Amino acid sequence: MGLVGGVLLLPLAPVRGVAWVAEQIADEAERRLYSPAAVRVRLAALNSAFEAGEIDEATFEAEEDHLLGLLETRSPLTPSPTTLGMPDG
Repeated sequence: MGLVGGVLLLPLAPVRGVAWVAEQIADEAERRLYSPAAVRVRLAALNSAFEAGEIDEATFEAEEDHLLGLLETRSPLTPSPTTLGMPDG
């Protein structure tokens, strides 16, 4: 992008900055929601709810399969999706 393009697009810089911040927040929320520790906590809560009779067996098995699938697909060696810098945009 040349000097003229940079000057013409300068008014959009705050919009691009806000979009970048929103993307970073969404990425961090996703990492926290799907982290192995968070999934294990959800599995423990699911087991407790099933043992207390709050959910039926079909619901328990479906949710357990979903959570175990999350654990299998997100191994510790799998990098989480993240953007490390401001977009060139």
